[in-house]
Amino acid sequence: MTTPVTPPPADPRRELGIALQRWATGGAAGIGVVRVLDRHGFGSVEAGQLLAGTTGGELAGQVYRGALDAAAHPLATGAAAGATTRREALVGDESALGAGLACGGGATLLAHPLPTGAALALGAALAAARPAALLSRAGDGAALVLTGPELAEEHGAPGTVPAAAVEQARGLLRRGATATERITADGADVLVDVWVPVPSVLVVGEGALGAALHAQAGLLGWSARTATTVAAAHAAVAAFTEADVLVLLDHAPEFDAILLAGIAHGRGFLGALGSRRTQAARRERLLAAGVTTDQLAAVRGPVGLDLGARTPAETAVSIVAEVIAARAGRSAAVLAESSGRIGA
Repeated sequence: MTTPVTPPPADPRRELGIALQRWATGGAAGIGVVRVLDRHGFGSVEAGQLLAGTTGGELAGQVYRGALDAAAHPLATGAAAGATTRREALVGDESALGAGLACGGGATLLAHPLPTGAALALGAALAAARPAALLSRAGDGAALVLTGPELAEEHGAPGTVPAAAVEQARGLLRRGATATERITADGADVLVDVWVPVPSVLVVGEGALGAALHAQAGLLGWSARTATTVAAAHAAVAAFTEADVLVLLDHAPEFDAILLAGIAHGRGFLGALGSRRTQAARRERLLAAGVTTDQLAAVRGPVGLDLGARTPAETAVSIVAEVIAARAGRSAAVLAESSGRIGA
């Protein structure tokens, strides 16, 4: 019996990223974006709201579940044509509730052009579920895009925003969650949106550890799904982004195909459970299948940090801890014995 894999929740940011790439490479005359500069009301809303558009009227993304579409859509088109605009927009309770918001409210929208190179870089990062940030001066909309695991890659003219604002954006990334903040840096009013992808865990195999991994992922706000067949797991890994995580529980040789697919795909975290003997046998099979020793380094096996875990729940903690450390580029050393900044 084939067990289907439930796909991860649809990510509207990935669709937005794909649209930005298409416009940037397709010769769009201009690209504009609309963001939330300030707000009151609406209840709890997600950070990182972004609507993008072209001069031809194409649109992607949304602001507050579409509740502000009437105001935001023309602003996006105008921004694509080169205008930088601020506009107050109000939403009544009925319209807000209809869009799935807790209550009505008001927002100050900032619309500004996004240069082609910056749009392409932002789109590529969002589409591949990599960390990204968009910084712009609130006064004139001059924008800078940051990408990469530590937002080290800058896309835009040097000095577009103060260096202090760039460092604050990188500090927001270290919190590990998507954020929107309006900051003052060197006298400039800067709007900062930082997008941090949420991991999605694919557990291949069943059992108590699989259940524990689902529970641990839920605790962290990650999504998790399970596959029990090679075909289902292979299809899921073929669609991996950088934010996806594979935990291979099944030791059967036929599941080597999943690791081979992950190595060839080159994205995401690849982890495999098993004893030293199991790992050695799997390594020999993968080498015989043509994988190089350098490529094998992409497979973390046995997966998990050495925490002395004894139960499925403890093992799940050790596995997600390694994922967190890998995403942050950290060694997972004991804090008391490290010299770096705590939480950085």
